[in-house]
Amino acid sequence: MKKVNIYTDGACSGNPGPGGWGAILEYNGTEKEISGGEAETTNNRMELTAVIRALSLLKEPCQVELWSDSKYVIDALEKGWVYGWKKKGWIKSDKKPALNVDLWEQLLKLTARNEMHYHWIKGHAENEKNNRCDQLAVAESKKF
Repeated sequence: MKKVNIYTDGACSGNPGPGGWGAILEYNGTEKEISGGEAETTNNRMELTAVIRALSLLKEPCQVELWSDSKYVIDALEKGWVYGWKKKGWIKSDKKPALNVDLWEQLLKLTARNEMHYHWIKGHAENEKNNRCDQLAVAESKKF
């Protein structure tokens, strides 16, 4: 199984507001940067979209090391919260509806194909690839 590192970040100017996402895929010493944005979105939607778009580029099942500064994304996946939300009809433990169900459903299909390992990293700190993803995301959000 190929080992791929994926770094992601999302940004939003206002929440909701114009947003962007960025990702870096790293395989065998080669890096690929991708990014995009939306005119009216939220920070969490951009965080999820970055992961979805990056995983969508994988042509075969891989061992994925996912690096993100989004506790929303990493905790929901690593701690299994999202699976509980789905099982309860997308209702969270506080009895409120889960948000971004459309994106979570896409993401769960993609994570199921791969061997996933999750890593939360502090945003705007010392991880140069996370900082680059932030730059890509912010640049995309400014296009709107």
